[in-house]
Amino acid sequence: MSITLSRSSILLAMTASSLLFSGCATTGNVSPQYIPPSNYQGYDCNGLGAEYNRINTYIEQAQKQQSTLSSTGVGIGVSAGRWGISPNISFGVGKSANTQARDAKLSRLYGERDAVVQSARLKQCSFAGGLKVFGE
Repeated sequence: MSITLSRSSILLAMTASSLLFSGCATTGNVSPQYIPPSNYQGYDCNGLGAEYNRINTYIEQAQKQQSTLSSTGVGIGVSAGRWGISPNISFGVGKSANTQARDAKLSRLYGERDAVVQSARLKQCSFAGGLKVFGE
């Protein structure tokens, strides 16, 4: 019994496998860590505004870090087994170790941003008027 694969069926199989792997990539939601607003009680409105902008810059940088799915390589080879010699293709795909660290960092940054907004509201700073914290 011999199986011959056409070029189009191999291409279809590779496309289907790449869609399968890309479908596994999810980002998930990150909740903010609690940071007390009293940490920012010594700041005035200008200082709180600058701190809010600084934290947002860090959040944007952390969000751009590597996604949860990372490729480690593609292997092409020949294997010999019970049914004879056959070609094989392997894909090295796995979860990145940086994801947990990135999510923890984002959680802390979201908490700090919420604490700055809450502190700015207590001081009635003008920039905090339209800003929301987690859960609002």
